[in-house]
Amino acid sequence: MRSALVFARKETFEILRTWRVFVLPAILLLFAVTGPLIAKYTPELLSAVAGDQFSSLRLPTPTAGDAYAQWIKNLGQIGIFALIIIYGGIVSGERRSGTAVLVLTKPVSRVAFVVVKAVVNILYLTLLLAAGTLVTWGVTALVFGDAPGGPLWSSALVWLVLAVFYLALMTLFSVLIPSAAGAAGLGLGLFVVISVAAVWRPVADWSPGGLLGRASTLAVGTATDQVLWPVLVSLAVAAAAVAAAAAVFRRQEL
Repeated sequence: MRSALVFARKETFEILRTWRVFVLPAILLLFAVTGPLIAKYTPELLSAVAGDQFSSLRLPTPTAGDAYAQWIKNLGQIGIFALIIIYGGIVSGERRSGTAVLVLTKPVSRVAFVVVKAVVNILYLTLLLAAGTLVTWGVTALVFGDAPGGPLWSSALVWLVLAVFYLALMTLFSVLIPSAAGAAGLGLGLFVVISVAAVWRPVADWSPGGLLGRASTLAVGTATDQVLWPVLVSLAVAAAAVAAAAAVFRRQEL
């Protein structure tokens, strides 16, 4: 247990001392600040650009829900893409650099090596999402004068489950595929397949494919049905992926 905590500390310091501490936070901060502004001023920009051609077109008045929906939309597309690319080498990068060999000469098991890396990075992602959601909340309140917290935080939590699902898969892919680019490519391909398959109702109701749509629905303050099962299935698959990654890594040659 003590060795796992020491490794968790090492993993935390590694995040803080490498490019990972800048890239993902910068992306989330950009989305958090610009999302409410885009939601607020897009109708005005469209009206100004279109001029008299679309003078008869009445655009709906933007609300705080539109700002929240923009936040979730950005997270669900570019945010997931960035996460998949960043974590394509979460394990294989340590193997290539030789760090894994050095760590495993200490009293750290291979199972702990994989599980601790996954848990630390999930906690890191959770903190980033909380900070970004707070910024979105604050900017929305400034721009719209009204920012109910329930829709925003409930939608963010649903997106977090989706992010944990993909981070767990990238942990497994990074164990199976030595190349970070190869693991990221597989992750992006799977993301596309799941997103397309989610147009079929059973997939949306019983798999991670339905999480993004339900997060978007919650963001605008609309009740959504059957969010529990996609959440439970996603978390179960995530746990299974990390367990499989640990089992495979335990038998691999370094």
